[in-house]
Amino acid sequence: MRATITAIAHCVPPEIVGNDAFAHLGVSDDWIRERTGISQRRILRGGGTSDMIVPAARTCLERAHLKPCDIDCVLVATLTPDRVSPPMSCTIQYKLGIEGAWGFDISGACSGFAMALVTAARFVETGTARRVLLCAGETMTRVTNYNDPKTAPLFGDGAAVMVVEAATDNSGVIDQVLRTDAVDDALLMIPAGGSRRPASCETASANEHTLITDGRAVYKAAVPGMMGVITELLRRNELKIGEIDWIVPHQANARILEAVADRLHCPMSKVMVNIDRFGNTSAATIPLCLSEWYEAGKLRRGDKVMLCSFGAGYILAGVYLKWSIDRFIS
Repeated sequence: MRATITAIAHCVPPEIVGNDAFAHLGVSDDWIRERTGISQRRILRGGGTSDMIVPAARTCLERAHLKPCDIDCVLVATLTPDRVSPPMSCTIQYKLGIEGAWGFDISGACSGFAMALVTAARFVETGTARRVLLCAGETMTRVTNYNDPKTAPLFGDGAAVMVVEAATDNSGVIDQVLRTDAVDDALLMIPAGGSRRPASCETASANEHTLITDGRAVYKAAVPGMMGVITELLRRNELKIGEIDWIVPHQANARILEAVADRLHCPMSKVMVNIDRFGNTSAATIPLCLSEWYEAGKLRRGDKVMLCSFGAGYILAGVYLKWSIDRFIS
């Protein structure tokens, strides 16, 4: 038995923030676009990540013709939960009125969604769960240092939700590559807020609850890393890049996406890109792309899709799947 995605939806905050908002940091609209490909991002004012996940989940369940009681497992990929405890999965179950289910959160940074999708697929394939509500959501603007011109323009907020259950045809999650190329945490991390450096007036005043990154080091590792997982999936499944309908990379930086496509000899017309409008939403970027392309009628049943991501800790993930949902009709 193979697991597949049977419904998908997304939710982003209504507020759009353009690049001009960062002019006080000495960075222009042209400078940001040239280096990142980002022209705008969405920002959630008030509330938390669950306030984007829940409306996306309701739409997703409606599209799947399911009720909350039909879900028996809830997985949430996020590094920005509403609270440290309880898990977001419990919060989502409560807000949606899901009873008798179970679940947990997956903190895999930008690779969290791919890890959660593989986990959901395995639960379905082994009979551990019948239907999984797979959620990915981030309020990255809450962990962004708005005094740092190199990182302030990068991040946005958003969420996407899908239902994962048994496939009735040959579609679904076919193969995956998951690995960690462990490196010094300091290259990409949020310094404080954990047990090593708990929250305090000192950590807050020093902006240690915001993400710091060595952009050059990340670029040098992300490009060969993301290309590598796709190349391995192509080899293992005896495919050529020309046979793939869509490459869906984590939306970290437009330059990274272009470099990966170039090395794979894949035209950008087959690469899903929405970083220009949403920025980097970490675990939510890939499902946001999938949901947008589905709603636009570009993603169709039978399409061969490669997902690839790179995240903090240098977690790499690649997933090969065949899309199973019929063309979207509004």
